[in-house]
Amino acid sequence: MKIGITGTGSYLPKIVTKNSDFLDHRFLGSDGSDIDSPSATIIEKFKAITGINERRYAKAEYNTSDLGFFAAEKAIEDAGIDQEKIDYIIFAHNFGDVTKGKIQGDTVPSLATRVKHLLKIKNPSCVAYDMLFGCPGWIESIIQAKAFIQSGMAKMCLVIGGETLSRVIDPHDRDSMIYSDGAGACILEANPDAGEILNHASLTYSYDEAYYLTFDKTYNQDGCKDTRFIKMSGRKIYEFACKHVPQALADCLDKSGVKIDEVKKILIHQANEKMDEAIIKRFFRIYSKEIPKGIMPMIISKMGNNSVATVPILLDRIRKGLVQDQRINRGDAVIFASVGAGMNINTLVYRF
Repeated sequence: MKIGITGTGSYLPKIVTKNSDFLDHRFLGSDGSDIDSPSATIIEKFKAITGINERRYAKAEYNTSDLGFFAAEKAIEDAGIDQEKIDYIIFAHNFGDVTKGKIQGDTVPSLATRVKHLLKIKNPSCVAYDMLFGCPGWIESIIQAKAFIQSGMAKMCLVIGGETLSRVIDPHDRDSMIYSDGAGACILEANPDAGEILNHASLTYSYDEAYYLTFDKTYNQDGCKDTRFIKMSGRKIYEFACKHVPQALADCLDKSGVKIDEVKKILIHQANEKMDEAIIKRFFRIYSKEIPKGIMPMIISKMGNNSVATVPILLDRIRKGLVQDQRINRGDAVIFASVGAGMNINTLVYRF
């Protein structure tokens, strides 16, 4: 039984925030002291490391569940399915709906339930729930959906990844420039005309690494001590990803039956351009191979890091011809991969 993606959709918010929009920010160190560099220098170094020129922020009236709904509508239309026949809706996110100007995330009801409501699906057998797995959440949701279908518990699943990280960033933290908003979705079903998941693997490193990404107070000592923002140990995450992700990719690929020379694309979570380049370089070094040109499509320069939404947005935009000089053809072997809070890693080998 072939279990594959039959439709994709994505939503990128309309508000474009450029690097220059951070020039008037007062960036502080974790101890609350001023960073001894002008904002222009901080931004220039940030761009050199991450590759980010701009990012997207959601309009105030939209929450994460709204972005997920917009992406889901497009995926359902693309697949040409009857949405009443969807068995599971799985929504991967990390912070719930964070209303603009509020200090708490809202996860009751689940974002998946909110999307089902917005889609006006009446079928009570369509089960809706959320996935919390850091940035790898969308890929992990695909893995779960595949298990449901393979076991006979489902025939068709809607898998969504969405986030509004602009609502949980500390304006005094340099890392705030990384994060952005967006959503991506797909329909996964048993269909002889679809592609096929060939292998997948997931890992959680939590002995020393559990708190590399956390939720903590602002760096501004005069700020509200009760409001929490996303915080990360950037250097530790970089070193962790470069050490563990390449081998995770290789292990998953080797068990899939696909040879390294057959891999046409690697769709990897995009949080840092330099980190992704280092990961791919080390991955191909395992096989003593040169990196094929264009194998790792990057859109981080225009999109920023929107966490669980990155990979499904990238996939949808390539399928729709919206990424320059990038396409996926029928029969192509593609690797999906992500690393993030937990610390979690997952990989998936897919043939279109």
